[in-house]
Amino acid sequence: MVVKITTATLIGLEAYKIDVEVDVLNSLPQVAIIGLGDTAISEAKERLRLAIKNSSYDFPQTKVVINLAPADLKKEGTSYDLAMAVGILTKENIIKNIPDNTAFLGELSLDGSIRPVSGILPIVCSLADLGIKKVILPYQNLKEASFVEGVESLGAKNLNELVSFLNNEGNLHTLSQKVDDFLSIEDNFEIDFKHVKGQKNAKYALEIAASGAHNVLMCGVPGSGKTMLSKAFVSILPPLEKSEAIELTKIYSASGLLDYDKPLISTRPFRSPHHSASAVGIIGGGTKVRAGEITLAHRGVLFLDEMVEFPRQVLEVLRQPLEDGFVTISRASGSVKYPANFILLAAMNPCPCGFLGDPKKHCSCSDFQIKRYRSRLSGPLLDRIDLQIEVARLSEDELINIKEDAESSCEIRKRVIVARKIQIERYKNDGILTNSELSAKLVKKYCKIDSESEKMLKFAISKFNLSARAYERILKISRTIADIENRENIDSSHIAKALQFRGISEV
Repeated sequence: MVVKITTATLIGLEAYKIDVEVDVLNSLPQVAIIGLGDTAISEAKERLRLAIKNSSYDFPQTKVVINLAPADLKKEGTSYDLAMAVGILTKENIIKNIPDNTAFLGELSLDGSIRPVSGILPIVCSLADLGIKKVILPYQNLKEASFVEGVESLGAKNLNELVSFLNNEGNLHTLSQKVDDFLSIEDNFEIDFKHVKGQKNAKYALEIAASGAHNVLMCGVPGSGKTMLSKAFVSILPPLEKSEAIELTKIYSASGLLDYDKPLISTRPFRSPHHSASAVGIIGGGTKVRAGEITLAHRGVLFLDEMVEFPRQVLEVLRQPLEDGFVTISRASGSVKYPANFILLAAMNPCPCGFLGDPKKHCSCSDFQIKRYRSRLSGPLLDRIDLQIEVARLSEDELINIKEDAESSCEIRKRVIVARKIQIERYKNDGILTNSELSAKLVKKYCKIDSESEKMLKFAISKFNLSARAYERILKISRTIADIENRENIDSSHIAKALQFRGISEV
Protein backbone atom coordinates (compact mmCIF):
# COMPACT_ATOMS: atom_id res chain seq x y z
CA MET A 1 0.00 0.00 0.00
CA VAL A 2 1.26 3.44 -0.95
CA VAL A 3 1.91 5.87 1.90
CA LYS A 4 0.88 9.49 1.27
CA ILE A 5 2.35 12.37 3.28
CA THR A 6 1.34 16.02 2.83
CA THR A 7 3.85 18.83 2.31
CA ALA A 8 3.92 21.99 0.20
CA THR A 9 5.98 23.91 -2.35
CA LEU A 10 6.37 27.68 -2.59
CA ILE A 11 6.17 29.50 -5.93
CA GLY A 12 6.63 33.22 -5.41
CA LEU A 13 4.52 33.90 -2.33
CA GLU A 14 1.91 31.25 -3.14
CA ALA A 15 2.15 27.74 -1.67
CA TYR A 16 0.79 24.60 -3.33
CA LYS A 17 -0.08 21.34 -1.60
CA ILE A 18 2.20 18.42 -2.50
CA ASP A 19 1.53 14.74 -1.83
CA VAL A 20 4.67 12.71 -1.14
CA GLU A 21 3.83 9.15 -2.23
CA VAL A 22 6.15 6.40 -0.95
CA ASP A 23 6.22 2.75 -1.99
CA VAL A 24 8.82 -0.05 -2.12
CA LEU A 25 9.70 -2.69 -4.73
CA ASN A 26 11.42 -6.05 -4.33
CA SER A 27 14.56 -5.01 -6.15
CA LEU A 28 18.13 -3.96 -5.50
CA PRO A 29 18.47 -1.30 -2.77
CA GLN A 30 17.93 2.10 -4.37
CA VAL A 31 16.07 5.37 -3.83
CA ALA A 32 14.26 6.89 -6.80
CA ILE A 33 12.69 10.35 -6.41
CA ILE A 34 10.37 11.34 -9.26
CA GLY A 35 8.00 14.25 -9.79
CA LEU A 36 10.00 17.06 -11.45
CA GLY A 37 12.33 17.89 -8.57
CA ASP A 38 15.51 19.99 -8.77
CA THR A 39 19.08 19.03 -7.81
CA ALA A 40 18.48 19.67 -4.10
CA ILE A 41 15.62 17.15 -4.15
CA SER A 42 17.70 14.63 -6.09
CA GLU A 43 20.47 14.90 -3.48
CA ALA A 44 17.94 14.14 -0.74
CA LYS A 45 18.52 10.41 -1.35
CA GLU A 46 21.73 10.37 0.68
CA ARG A 47 20.39 12.76 3.32
CA LEU A 48 17.41 10.44 3.87
CA ARG A 49 19.53 7.31 4.05
CA LEU A 50 22.02 8.67 6.58
CA ALA A 51 19.52 10.70 8.64
CA ILE A 52 17.38 7.59 9.19
CA LYS A 53 20.43 5.38 9.86
CA ASN A 54 21.98 7.86 12.32
CA SER A 55 18.65 8.12 14.14
CA SER A 56 18.97 4.37 14.89
CA TYR A 57 16.28 3.26 12.44
CA ASP A 58 16.65 0.72 9.65
CA PHE A 59 16.58 1.99 6.10
CA PRO A 60 14.71 -0.28 3.62
CA GLN A 61 16.97 -2.80 1.87
CA THR A 62 14.76 -2.68 -1.22
CA LYS A 63 14.01 -0.15 -3.93
CA VAL A 64 12.22 2.91 -2.52
CA VAL A 65 10.19 5.00 -4.98
CA ILE A 66 9.12 8.49 -3.92
CA ASN A 67 6.73 10.47 -6.11
CA LEU A 68 6.08 14.18 -5.57
CA ALA A 69 2.57 14.78 -6.86
CA PRO A 70 1.36 16.57 -8.89
CA ALA A 71 4.25 15.47 -11.07
CA ASP A 72 3.88 18.31 -13.60
CA LEU A 73 4.60 21.03 -11.03
CA LYS A 74 8.27 21.95 -10.67
CA LYS A 75 9.59 21.58 -7.14
CA GLU A 76 12.68 23.20 -5.64
CA GLY A 77 14.49 23.23 -2.32
CA THR A 78 15.01 20.95 0.65
CA SER A 79 11.74 21.37 2.57
CA TYR A 80 10.45 17.98 1.30
CA ASP A 81 13.08 15.97 3.23
CA LEU A 82 11.01 15.55 6.38
CA ALA A 83 7.87 14.43 4.54
CA MET A 84 9.88 11.88 2.54
CA ALA A 85 11.51 10.52 5.72
CA VAL A 86 8.13 10.22 7.45
CA GLY A 87 6.79 8.36 4.42
CA ILE A 88 9.69 5.88 4.47
CA LEU A 89 9.43 5.30 8.24
CA THR A 90 5.67 4.81 7.95
CA LYS A 91 6.14 2.31 5.13
CA GLU A 92 8.60 0.41 7.34
CA ASN A 93 6.02 0.46 10.16
CA ILE A 94 8.38 2.42 12.43
CA ILE A 95 5.80 5.22 12.56
CA LYS A 96 2.42 3.72 13.49
CA ASN A 97 0.06 6.60 12.82
CA ILE A 98 -0.11 9.82 10.78
CA PRO A 99 -2.78 12.30 12.01
CA ASP A 100 -5.31 13.51 9.42
CA ASN A 101 -4.88 16.95 7.85
CA THR A 102 -1.23 17.13 8.91
CA ALA A 103 1.62 18.54 6.79
CA PHE A 104 5.38 18.10 7.24
CA LEU A 105 8.09 20.62 6.34
CA GLY A 106 11.83 20.61 6.97
CA GLU A 107 15.34 19.75 5.79
CA LEU A 108 17.26 16.82 7.26
CA SER A 109 20.85 16.82 8.47
CA LEU A 110 22.93 13.68 8.23
CA ASP A 111 22.71 13.20 12.01
CA GLY A 112 18.90 13.19 11.93
CA SER A 113 18.36 16.73 13.18
CA ILE A 114 15.80 18.91 11.38
CA ARG A 115 17.14 22.10 9.84
CA PRO A 116 15.10 25.27 9.22
CA VAL A 117 13.86 26.19 5.74
CA SER A 118 12.79 29.43 4.04
CA GLY A 119 9.22 30.44 3.29
CA ILE A 120 7.55 28.83 6.31
CA LEU A 121 5.10 31.68 7.00
CA PRO A 122 3.57 31.91 3.47
CA ILE A 123 3.47 28.10 3.26
CA VAL A 124 1.67 27.66 6.58
CA CYS A 125 -0.78 30.48 5.72
CA SER A 126 -1.65 28.75 2.44
CA LEU A 127 -1.95 25.31 4.08
CA ALA A 128 -4.37 26.77 6.64
CA ASP A 129 -6.52 28.06 3.76
CA LEU A 130 -6.44 24.55 2.22
CA GLY A 131 -7.86 22.97 5.35
CA ILE A 132 -4.67 21.65 6.97
CA LYS A 133 -5.12 21.66 10.75
CA LYS A 134 -1.61 20.73 11.92
CA VAL A 135 1.87 21.50 10.55
CA ILE A 136 5.02 19.82 11.85
CA LEU A 137 8.11 21.85 11.05
CA PRO A 138 11.68 22.63 12.23
CA TYR A 139 11.90 23.97 15.77
CA GLN A 140 13.75 27.08 14.55
CA ASN A 141 10.84 27.96 12.25
CA LEU A 142 8.26 27.64 15.02
CA LYS A 143 8.30 31.33 15.98
CA GLU A 144 7.22 32.61 12.56
CA ALA A 145 4.70 29.79 12.02
CA SER A 146 3.00 30.53 15.36
CA PHE A 147 1.60 33.80 13.96
CA VAL A 148 -0.78 31.86 11.69
CA GLU A 149 -4.24 31.44 13.16
CA GLY A 150 -6.41 28.41 12.47
CA VAL A 151 -3.59 25.88 12.28
CA GLU A 152 -1.55 24.17 15.01
CA SER A 153 2.21 24.52 14.46
CA LEU A 154 4.50 21.98 16.14
CA GLY A 155 8.30 22.24 16.21
CA ALA A 156 10.55 19.17 16.01
CA LYS A 157 14.31 19.20 16.62
CA ASN A 158 15.13 15.77 15.20
CA LEU A 159 13.67 12.58 13.74
CA ASN A 160 13.66 10.71 17.06
CA GLU A 161 11.55 13.43 18.66
CA LEU A 162 9.12 13.35 15.73
CA VAL A 163 8.78 9.55 15.69
CA SER A 164 8.08 9.52 19.43
CA PHE A 165 5.35 12.12 18.99
CA LEU A 166 3.68 10.29 16.08
CA ASN A 167 3.72 7.07 18.11
CA ASN A 168 2.10 8.86 21.06
CA GLU A 169 5.24 8.49 23.16
CA GLY A 170 6.23 12.15 23.50
CA ASN A 171 5.33 15.76 22.72
CA LEU A 172 6.59 18.37 20.26
CA HIS A 173 7.26 22.03 20.96
CA THR A 174 4.46 24.60 20.68
CA LEU A 175 4.42 28.38 20.94
CA SER A 176 1.66 30.96 21.27
CA GLN A 177 2.32 34.58 20.33
CA LYS A 178 0.48 37.51 18.77
CA VAL A 179 1.56 39.92 16.04
CA ASP A 180 0.47 42.91 18.14
CA ASP A 181 3.07 42.06 20.79
CA PHE A 182 5.85 42.69 18.25
CA LEU A 183 4.51 45.92 16.78
CA SER A 184 5.66 49.15 18.40
CA ILE A 185 6.72 52.67 17.50
CA GLU A 186 10.48 52.87 17.28
CA ASP A 187 11.97 56.05 18.73
CA ASN A 188 15.69 55.41 18.44
CA PHE A 189 16.63 56.55 14.92
CA GLU A 190 20.12 57.40 13.77
CA ILE A 191 19.00 60.65 12.08
CA ASP A 192 16.15 62.80 13.41
CA PHE A 193 14.50 65.60 11.42
CA LYS A 194 15.63 68.06 14.08
CA HIS A 195 19.22 67.26 13.08
CA VAL A 196 18.56 68.38 9.49
CA LYS A 197 19.34 72.07 9.12
CA GLY A 198 16.87 74.27 7.25
CA GLN A 199 14.94 72.81 4.27
CA LYS A 200 11.47 73.47 5.69
CA ASN A 201 9.83 73.06 2.28
CA ALA A 202 11.52 69.69 1.71
CA LYS A 203 10.57 68.51 5.20
CA TYR A 204 6.94 69.43 4.56
CA ALA A 205 7.00 67.54 1.26
CA LEU A 206 8.38 64.47 3.03
CA GLU A 207 5.65 64.78 5.67
CA ILE A 208 3.07 64.70 2.87
CA ALA A 209 4.85 61.71 1.31
CA ALA A 210 4.84 59.78 4.60
CA SER A 211 1.20 60.62 5.28
CA GLY A 212 -0.13 59.45 1.91
CA ALA A 213 2.66 57.08 0.74
CA HIS A 214 3.55 59.32 -2.20
CA ASN A 215 6.71 59.13 -4.33
CA VAL A 216 9.31 61.91 -4.00
CA LEU A 217 12.17 63.22 -6.14
CA MET A 218 14.56 65.75 -4.62
CA CYS A 219 16.84 67.78 -6.85
CA GLY A 220 19.55 70.06 -5.47
CA VAL A 221 23.21 71.00 -5.34
CA PRO A 222 25.70 68.69 -3.60
CA GLY A 223 25.68 69.05 0.19
CA SER A 224 22.22 70.60 0.41
CA GLY A 225 20.94 67.74 2.58
CA LYS A 226 19.11 65.41 0.16
CA THR A 227 20.67 62.19 1.44
CA MET A 228 20.32 63.19 5.08
CA LEU A 229 16.65 64.06 4.56
CA SER A 230 16.12 60.68 2.91
CA LYS A 231 17.73 58.77 5.76
CA ALA A 232 15.68 60.76 8.29
CA PHE A 233 12.49 59.95 6.35
CA VAL A 234 12.05 56.55 8.04
CA SER A 235 11.82 58.31 11.41
CA ILE A 236 8.46 59.89 10.48
CA LEU A 237 6.84 56.83 8.91
CA PRO A 238 3.89 55.38 10.84
CA PRO A 239 4.16 51.95 12.50
CA LEU A 240 3.12 48.92 10.48
CA GLU A 241 -0.46 47.69 10.59
CA LYS A 242 -0.92 44.02 11.52
CA SER A 243 -1.79 43.03 7.93
CA GLU A 244 1.26 44.91 6.59
CA ALA A 245 3.61 43.20 9.07
CA ILE A 246 2.38 39.73 8.08
CA GLU A 247 2.63 40.61 4.39
CA LEU A 248 6.19 41.86 4.79
CA THR A 249 7.25 38.88 6.88
CA LYS A 250 5.97 36.53 4.17
CA ILE A 251 8.18 38.29 1.63
CA TYR A 252 11.31 38.16 3.77
CA SER A 253 10.62 34.58 4.81
CA ALA A 254 10.26 33.43 1.20
CA SER A 255 13.45 35.32 0.29
CA GLY A 256 15.43 33.64 3.08
CA LEU A 257 16.09 36.98 4.78
CA LEU A 258 14.14 36.43 7.99
CA ASP A 259 16.04 36.21 11.27
CA TYR A 260 14.77 33.13 13.13
CA ASP A 261 15.19 34.95 16.45
CA LYS A 262 13.17 37.94 15.16
CA PRO A 263 10.29 36.18 13.43
CA LEU A 264 8.29 39.29 12.47
CA ILE A 265 9.26 42.29 10.35
CA SER A 266 8.01 44.98 12.72
CA THR A 267 9.41 48.14 11.08
CA ARG A 268 9.01 49.53 7.59
CA PRO A 269 11.89 48.53 5.29
CA PHE A 270 14.31 51.09 3.87
CA ARG A 271 16.10 49.64 0.83
CA SER A 272 18.93 51.62 -0.74
CA PRO A 273 20.49 49.71 -3.67
CA HIS A 274 23.71 50.96 -5.26
CA HIS A 275 23.43 52.48 -8.74
CA SER A 276 25.32 49.50 -10.17
CA ALA A 277 22.29 47.26 -9.41
CA SER A 278 20.88 45.36 -12.39
CA ALA A 279 17.28 45.45 -13.61
CA VAL A 280 16.81 41.90 -12.26
CA GLY A 281 18.18 42.97 -8.87
CA ILE A 282 15.69 45.84 -8.72
CA ILE A 283 12.60 44.21 -10.22
CA GLY A 284 13.24 40.57 -9.30
CA GLY A 285 13.68 37.44 -11.39
CA GLY A 286 16.71 35.36 -12.22
CA THR A 287 17.06 31.68 -13.10
CA LYS A 288 15.38 30.81 -9.82
CA VAL A 289 12.88 33.65 -9.55
CA ARG A 290 13.51 35.82 -6.49
CA ALA A 291 11.95 38.99 -5.16
CA GLY A 292 13.77 42.19 -6.14
CA GLU A 293 14.43 45.39 -4.22
CA ILE A 294 11.00 46.83 -5.06
CA THR A 295 9.32 43.87 -3.35
CA LEU A 296 11.70 43.92 -0.37
CA ALA A 297 10.74 47.62 -0.02
CA HIS A 298 7.00 46.77 0.02
CA ARG A 299 5.10 49.03 2.46
CA GLY A 300 8.38 50.85 3.05
CA VAL A 301 10.88 52.95 1.14
CA LEU A 302 13.03 52.36 -1.95
CA PHE A 303 15.74 55.04 -1.88
CA LEU A 304 17.65 55.73 -5.09
CA ASP A 305 20.52 58.07 -4.27
CA GLU A 306 21.92 59.83 -7.35
CA MET A 307 18.99 58.47 -9.34
CA VAL A 308 20.29 59.51 -12.75
CA GLU A 309 23.43 57.40 -12.23
CA PHE A 310 21.26 54.28 -12.51
CA PRO A 311 21.12 52.93 -16.09
CA ARG A 312 18.02 54.12 -17.91
CA GLN A 313 16.95 50.52 -18.52
CA VAL A 314 16.92 49.91 -14.77
CA LEU A 315 14.86 53.04 -14.09
CA GLU A 316 12.31 52.26 -16.78
CA VAL A 317 11.41 48.90 -15.21
CA LEU A 318 10.02 50.89 -12.26
CA ARG A 319 7.23 52.42 -14.32
CA GLN A 320 4.70 49.58 -14.15
CA PRO A 321 5.22 48.72 -10.43
CA LEU A 322 4.89 52.42 -9.49
CA GLU A 323 1.53 52.46 -11.25
CA ASP A 324 0.12 49.08 -10.18
CA GLY A 325 1.70 48.34 -6.81
CA PHE A 326 2.80 44.86 -7.89
CA VAL A 327 5.10 43.22 -10.43
CA THR A 328 4.52 40.09 -12.49
CA ILE A 329 7.71 38.28 -13.52
CA SER A 330 7.10 36.03 -16.51
CA ARG A 331 9.43 33.26 -17.59
CA ALA A 332 9.09 30.27 -19.91
CA SER A 333 8.38 28.05 -16.90
CA GLY A 334 5.56 30.31 -15.66
CA SER A 335 4.88 33.66 -14.03
CA VAL A 336 5.18 34.88 -10.45
CA LYS A 337 3.39 37.89 -8.96
CA TYR A 338 5.04 39.88 -6.17
CA PRO A 339 3.64 42.87 -4.25
CA ALA A 340 5.56 46.12 -4.78
CA ASN A 341 3.65 48.91 -3.08
CA PHE A 342 6.53 51.11 -1.94
CA ILE A 343 7.41 54.79 -1.59
CA LEU A 344 10.02 55.76 -4.17
CA LEU A 345 12.38 58.28 -2.60
CA ALA A 346 14.99 59.57 -5.06
CA ALA A 347 17.69 62.24 -5.05
CA MET A 348 19.63 63.80 -7.92
CA ASN A 349 21.80 66.75 -8.85
CA PRO A 350 20.48 69.29 -11.38
CA CYS A 351 23.39 68.67 -13.78
CA PRO A 352 26.61 66.62 -14.05
CA CYS A 353 28.69 69.12 -12.05
CA GLY A 354 25.78 69.65 -9.66
CA PHE A 355 25.68 73.45 -9.55
CA LEU A 356 23.11 74.45 -12.18
CA GLY A 357 21.03 77.31 -10.75
CA ASP A 358 23.25 77.65 -7.68
CA PRO A 359 23.73 81.35 -6.76
CA LYS A 360 27.09 80.66 -5.07
CA LYS A 361 28.91 78.51 -7.60
CA HIS A 362 28.98 78.64 -11.39
CA CYS A 363 27.82 75.62 -13.43
CA SER A 364 30.52 74.34 -15.82
CA CYS A 365 28.27 72.01 -17.88
CA SER A 366 27.34 72.58 -21.52
CA ASP A 367 23.74 72.55 -22.69
CA PHE A 368 24.34 69.20 -24.38
CA GLN A 369 25.73 67.66 -21.18
CA ILE A 370 22.77 68.93 -19.14
CA LYS A 371 20.26 67.64 -21.69
CA ARG A 372 21.91 64.23 -21.87
CA TYR A 373 22.08 64.04 -18.06
CA ARG A 374 18.38 64.80 -17.60
CA SER A 375 17.31 62.53 -20.44
CA ARG A 376 18.07 59.51 -18.24
CA LEU A 377 14.80 60.30 -16.49
CA SER A 378 12.01 59.79 -19.01
CA GLY A 379 8.82 61.82 -19.02
CA PRO A 380 6.59 58.81 -18.21
CA LEU A 381 8.73 57.97 -15.17
CA LEU A 382 8.70 61.56 -13.88
CA ASP A 383 4.93 61.63 -14.38
CA ARG A 384 4.65 58.82 -11.82
CA ILE A 385 6.58 60.74 -9.14
CA ASP A 386 4.02 62.72 -7.13
CA LEU A 387 6.26 65.22 -5.34
CA GLN A 388 9.14 66.85 -7.22
CA ILE A 389 11.02 69.36 -5.11
CA GLU A 390 14.10 71.53 -5.26
CA VAL A 391 16.50 71.40 -2.32
CA ALA A 392 18.43 74.67 -2.29
CA ARG A 393 21.83 75.43 -0.81
CA LEU A 394 21.70 76.31 2.88
CA SER A 395 22.17 79.91 3.93
CA GLU A 396 24.98 80.90 6.28
CA ASP A 397 22.60 81.14 9.26
CA GLU A 398 21.07 77.74 8.52
CA LEU A 399 24.48 76.15 8.04
CA ILE A 400 25.89 77.21 11.38
CA ASN A 401 22.52 76.38 12.97
CA ILE A 402 21.90 79.69 14.72
CA LYS A 403 18.16 78.94 14.92
CA GLU A 404 17.09 76.00 17.08
CA ASP A 405 13.46 75.78 15.94
CA ALA A 406 13.47 72.58 13.90
CA GLU A 407 10.66 70.10 14.60
CA SER A 408 11.63 66.64 15.80
CA SER A 409 10.67 63.50 13.94
CA CYS A 410 8.43 62.53 16.85
CA GLU A 411 6.28 65.65 16.42
CA ILE A 412 5.99 65.19 12.66
CA ARG A 413 5.22 61.49 12.99
CA LYS A 414 2.28 62.22 15.29
CA ARG A 415 0.62 64.18 12.46
CA VAL A 416 1.52 61.45 9.98
CA ILE A 417 -0.07 58.75 12.17
CA VAL A 418 -3.27 60.82 12.52
CA ALA A 419 -3.45 61.30 8.74
CA ARG A 420 -2.89 57.57 8.13
CA LYS A 421 -5.63 56.65 10.62
CA ILE A 422 -8.05 58.94 8.76
CA GLN A 423 -7.21 57.15 5.50
CA ILE A 424 -7.48 53.65 7.00
CA GLU A 425 -10.93 54.48 8.36
CA ARG A 426 -12.04 56.11 5.09
CA TYR A 427 -10.91 53.21 2.89
CA LYS A 428 -11.79 50.30 5.20
CA ASN A 429 -14.32 48.99 2.67
CA ASP A 430 -12.19 49.67 -0.42
CA GLY A 431 -9.26 47.32 0.21
CA ILE A 432 -6.59 50.04 0.33
CA LEU A 433 -4.71 51.85 3.10
CA THR A 434 -3.39 55.15 1.70
CA ASN A 435 -4.29 57.96 -0.70
CA SER A 436 -1.57 56.96 -3.15
CA GLU A 437 -3.45 53.69 -3.82
CA LEU A 438 -6.62 55.43 -5.01
CA SER A 439 -7.90 54.18 -8.37
CA ALA A 440 -9.49 56.52 -10.93
CA LYS A 441 -12.91 55.46 -9.67
CA LEU A 442 -12.03 56.15 -6.04
CA VAL A 443 -10.41 59.50 -6.91
CA LYS A 444 -13.80 60.66 -8.22
CA LYS A 445 -15.45 59.44 -5.03
CA TYR A 446 -13.05 60.82 -2.43
CA CYS A 447 -11.31 63.77 -4.12
CA LYS A 448 -14.21 66.06 -4.95
CA ILE A 449 -13.29 69.72 -5.44
CA ASP A 450 -15.17 73.03 -5.37
CA SER A 451 -15.55 75.49 -8.26
CA GLU A 452 -12.57 77.64 -7.20
CA SER A 453 -10.27 74.60 -7.06
CA GLU A 454 -11.60 73.49 -10.44
CA LYS A 455 -10.66 76.84 -12.00
CA MET A 456 -7.17 76.63 -10.48
CA LEU A 457 -6.66 73.12 -11.86
CA LYS A 458 -7.88 74.10 -15.33
CA PHE A 459 -5.36 76.93 -15.42
CA ALA A 460 -2.56 74.60 -14.22
CA ILE A 461 -3.42 71.94 -16.81
CA SER A 462 -3.35 74.55 -19.58
CA LYS A 463 -0.16 76.29 -18.43
CA PHE A 464 1.94 73.22 -17.53
CA ASN A 465 0.43 70.72 -20.00
CA LEU A 466 -0.39 68.27 -17.23
CA SER A 467 -1.26 64.71 -18.23
CA ALA A 468 -4.31 62.82 -16.95
CA ARG A 469 -2.00 60.90 -14.61
CA ALA A 470 -0.45 64.11 -13.25
CA TYR A 471 -3.94 65.55 -12.72
CA GLU A 472 -5.00 62.52 -10.65
CA ARG A 473 -1.79 62.58 -8.63
CA ILE A 474 -2.32 66.26 -7.78
CA LEU A 475 -5.76 65.38 -6.47
CA LYS A 476 -4.30 62.54 -4.37
CA ILE A 477 -1.66 64.87 -2.90
CA SER A 478 -4.36 67.46 -2.18
CA ARG A 479 -6.39 64.78 -0.40
CA THR A 480 -3.35 63.96 1.76
CA ILE A 481 -2.71 67.64 2.59
CA ALA A 482 -6.36 67.97 3.63
CA ASP A 483 -5.97 64.88 5.84
CA ILE A 484 -2.87 66.35 7.52
CA GLU A 485 -4.92 69.47 8.30
CA ASN A 486 -7.83 67.24 9.40
CA ARG A 487 -10.12 68.76 6.78
CA GLU A 488 -12.95 66.73 5.31
CA ASN A 489 -13.04 68.53 1.94
CA ILE A 490 -10.31 69.61 -0.48
CA ASP A 491 -10.16 73.36 -1.06
CA SER A 492 -8.10 75.66 -3.30
CA SER A 493 -5.29 76.05 -0.72
CA HIS A 494 -4.68 72.29 -0.81
CA ILE A 495 -4.62 72.32 -4.61
CA ALA A 496 -2.17 75.24 -4.61
CA LYS A 497 0.18 73.44 -2.20
CA ALA A 498 0.03 70.28 -4.32
CA LEU A 499 0.84 72.19 -7.52
CA GLN A 500 4.01 73.70 -6.06
CA PHE A 501 5.51 70.21 -5.78
CA ARG A 502 5.39 69.42 -9.50
CA GLY A 503 8.42 71.47 -10.58
CA ILE A 504 11.50 69.24 -11.12
CA SER A 505 10.62 68.32 -14.68
CA GLU A 506 10.74 71.99 -15.57
CA VAL A 507 14.12 72.68 -13.92
